[in-house]
Amino acid sequence: MDRLPGFRDFYPEPLPPTKDELWSMDARNYLFDTWRAVARRYGFREYDGPPLEPLELYTNKSGEEIVGQLFNFTDKGERAVAMRPEMTPTLARMAAAQERAYKKPFKWFSIPQLFRYEKQQKGRKREHFQLNCDILGEHDRAADAELVALLIDSLRALGLTNADFVVRLSSRNAWTELFASRCTDAAKSYDFFQIVDKLDRTRPEESAAKLAPLGFQLEEVQAFITSGQPNAELQLILNQLAARGLREYVRVDYGVIRGLAYYTGPVFEAFDIKGEFRAICGGGRYDHLIKQVSGGKVDLPALGFGMGDVVLLELLKSRGLLPQFTAGLNAYVLIEDESLRVDSLRLVQQLREAGLPTEFSLTPAKGDKQFKRALELNASHAVRLERQPDGSLIAKLKHLKSREEVVLAPSAVAQHLAH
Repeated sequence: MDRLPGFRDFYPEPLPPTKDELWSMDARNYLFDTWRAVARRYGFREYDGPPLEPLELYTNKSGEEIVGQLFNFTDKGERAVAMRPEMTPTLARMAAAQERAYKKPFKWFSIPQLFRYEKQQKGRKREHFQLNCDILGEHDRAADAELVALLIDSLRALGLTNADFVVRLSSRNAWTELFASRCTDAAKSYDFFQIVDKLDRTRPEESAAKLAPLGFQLEEVQAFITSGQPNAELQLILNQLAARGLREYVRVDYGVIRGLAYYTGPVFEAFDIKGEFRAICGGGRYDHLIKQVSGGKVDLPALGFGMGDVVLLELLKSRGLLPQFTAGLNAYVLIEDESLRVDSLRLVQQLREAGLPTEFSLTPAKGDKQFKRALELNASHAVRLERQPDGSLIAKLKHLKSREEVVLAPSAVAQHLAH
């Protein structure tokens, strides 16, 4: 029986040789650990929510058309539910329920698994993990600069540089002003944004035909995009990023508009410089979503981004930036004399309680077989106990690369390995 299409199995390294696409659990943990470390450096606190939510939470935000992209069903309580396709609606629901308990602004992050029933493409599965970082309760554009800086540092912490990626910064407000200068029907602005968002994926004549009823020519829209002149809010963000030494990672690009209707201000996406992959990350300001989700009860400004693991892991692999993952054992305890098994188990336990990954043979085995196993597991040291003529025990600790050996009291092995 095989896994479902669009879903992934994660195996420990080293990955077995196969023609199938296999994903590394060690690489996933490395990515998550890095994400968490950087987010916490920025003062973000981790949260989570349920993977199953009321279907209405998503249709209320994105309309009924989103249902075709969801894993949704009617549960045993006759409730219409869906596996979460994104985290922002869950965050908005949670924030609306408990926002009085937190001093503003509050900065939260999460690494949820998300699900979408859609066509598989390069860099897109039917499930993925995603770093979500959000700042709630702050109108000032300093929060936008903070969030973009966090995005940049999250990628830099993985070894990526400004030769590998760029953050394209745009403004929904700038587009709204352009739209209002030609069309007074605000209800049509969403259609306008959708057309602009798909310009690079749509034939020019088709885009021109869609823009014409809204009072726009394709050439003037393209000219606005290529001008790249930051408005006041984008200039403030750029100035603050420059003060942090991060300006070289950002470019104003009005071609980024983010198709989701709930964005209200600055928006951004991160791309690899070579253009080999889909967007690495996307986000922006969504000041009205919490009010919408709460039915008008809570009005809280917010902004955030999501960074998926699929594209990012493929990018890191292509750039040779993933570490070599091993079992990472500090010691393999050799039990060549079965009369010393009890004492050896005591040593194994001491090493593990000291936080040192340790292995041993669960059943009796020849010494050379145990030594081979220690090498297979890439243990840094092999240790074996020997009983002296006076009945005392010594531990012989061998460094497996240098083959240097030291003799210690069993009680001193953990301290020696820790240093």
